[in-house]
Amino acid sequence: MAPRQVSIALTNVCDLHCRYCYAPKHNASLHTDQVLGWLKELDTGGCLGVGFGGGEPTLHPDFIDICKRVAQETQLAVTFTTHGHRLTPQLVERLKGSIHFARVSVDGVARTYEEQRGKQFSSLLRGIESVATLSPFGLNVVVNERTIGELDAISELAQKAGASELLLLPQRATTVVASVDAAVGLALRDWVVNYSGEVRLAVSEVGASGLPICDPLPEEQGLQAYAHIDASSMLRASSYSPAGIKIGDAGVLAVLERLRSTLEIQGEKQS
Repeated sequence: MAPRQVSIALTNVCDLHCRYCYAPKHNASLHTDQVLGWLKELDTGGCLGVGFGGGEPTLHPDFIDICKRVAQETQLAVTFTTHGHRLTPQLVERLKGSIHFARVSVDGVARTYEEQRGKQFSSLLRGIESVATLSPFGLNVVVNERTIGELDAISELAQKAGASELLLLPQRATTVVASVDAAVGLALRDWVVNYSGEVRLAVSEVGASGLPICDPLPEEQGLQAYAHIDASSMLRASSYSPAGIKIGDAGVLAVLERLRSTLEIQGEKQS
């Protein structure tokens, strides 16, 4: 009944201000008991894993407790995506045993990174060193006109740091930036086709058009494969989807069925 994977934005709060960030900017955070209740329900429905994001998930006051309780009280794999600057050795030590995979956002290297993210690149490198002691991890990169020319350097960083995956996220339109243009899209395709690095490549589903991909579960699409819960308790087909349904007392699986029906009706009308 449940999707294979669910992502949850624990909070919209973030101490970075990236122009290309699509996350909502209004203040919102989820309550710990809410999150645990939803995840226990999804666990019984056959979900395999949860990915915590935001905003910056480590800024949620109960982030460590949530990860520990999910790992202890469910069968779900626990992952999270972070900018990496709060991954101190102390925080990582408290998370050990509760995290199965972590993702660190690396949008460019050196000066490009610092201009896009507003944080020192050396601080990011320290965060990557810390996360490498926590669990298997991957690096994420928003691909745009600034980062497309630095994919070689980022892939080299991923290999040297011991990352097991490099996730490519073609830039999506926000209120202040446009989606990647055709030139960047073509350059990305050429880079992927000619890639010879050792770190596994992955790409977001919404940015995969034109790229050679391997889908391990081709018969499982849409809400069978993935769903997203935002920091305002809205269940959506993805973090980019404008349509969503508020999760109330009926529970997350009941709302999931309502969202499936809604999307099916919309698809029938469009066809």
